[in-house]
Amino acid sequence: MMSNPLLQLQALGQSVWYDTIDRAQLLSGLFDRLITEDGITGTTANPTIFEHSMSQGHAYDEQMNQLIREGKRTGEIYEALVITDVRTVANLLRPMYDRTSGQDGFVSLEVSPDLASDTEGTLAEVRRFWRMVDCPNLMVKIPATPAGIPAIRQALTEGININITLIFSLENYRQVADAYINALTERQAAGKGISEIASVASFFVSRVDVLVDRLLEDKRKAASDAAERQHLKALAGMAAIANARLVYQEFKRLVSTPRFETLKQQGARVQRPLWASTSAKNPAYRDVLYAEELIGSDTIDTMPLQTIESFREHGRVRLSIEDNLLEAKADLAALEGVGISYDQVTRQLQEEGVQRFADSFHQLFAGIEEKRKALKERSV
Repeated sequence: MMSNPLLQLQALGQSVWYDTIDRAQLLSGLFDRLITEDGITGTTANPTIFEHSMSQGHAYDEQMNQLIREGKRTGEIYEALVITDVRTVANLLRPMYDRTSGQDGFVSLEVSPDLASDTEGTLAEVRRFWRMVDCPNLMVKIPATPAGIPAIRQALTEGININITLIFSLENYRQVADAYINALTERQAAGKGISEIASVASFFVSRVDVLVDRLLEDKRKAASDAAERQHLKALAGMAAIANARLVYQEFKRLVSTPRFETLKQQGARVQRPLWASTSAKNPAYRDVLYAEELIGSDTIDTMPLQTIESFREHGRVRLSIEDNLLEAKADLAALEGVGISYDQVTRQLQEEGVQRFADSFHQLFAGIEEKRKALKERSV
């Protein structure tokens, strides 16, 4: 079994979480096999994943039709379907959660992307999901938007496990990490426990290269000098890994500060960086490029099924997260040198990420509403 590269990651301190929740896979036993054979120790999902899962096949039809017959509204139907899946996964992962004393075994449920600019609305939904699921191994996902950061801190202060999503920049990561540390500090000052609170910082990877590579290609096509075109071509595929490696260095710095060391002595857990969007979107790149290049202790890689299968087949395992750190800084500086703004790129990616999730969310609601109306008309 240890010849499976996915299992070898555990020895280097990296957990692998599955980036999908799909009822058909739960019913078929696929999810169980990922746990037992590939060592998957957690699960994440988002509105796009749920939209895809619910629009494929018929695994949700029976429950959906029953909810429609009961007169449930579209939002109520969506939440009932999602909560059912999340509880099922939470129960499957609970032995892992217990065995690792709450280090792993988590399932994540995301708040509505329509709340990305609404701090109080986000908090209300976080609290409601936390009560509804009622499992200690739940993490509620909040995007790291300007309105999301104060919601993250308050939710953590209240003792709710939080997965912070849609992080793209180093500065945004610092805000997220500060929110976590400040929340722990506030709880400790109030005499509340901090040892059972868990949080991860989900840093998106491949989408950085998708956008940066497109900008580089546009500049390359517009360049008249051959040497400049070659320089621009050489920068492709560098930004995402460089960005993540610098975030990991900041993570190491933050968890070694006297302030966090004091919290650790009281039982605080580190807020592990979680590498999201680690499937290679560019077919010219090695299909497990990001998974191979971001292996390090106290990290999580959340992979879709195709990346899991590819890594199982031919993933190369080594401690890679701290390779080429000087080059990482130079690569990002080189992008600025050719007129590609790091701040602008990461801000655009977060805005696009929120919009992409919102589009999937609305599409999913439209599909449920269509089925609800059709069933209601047939029953008349």
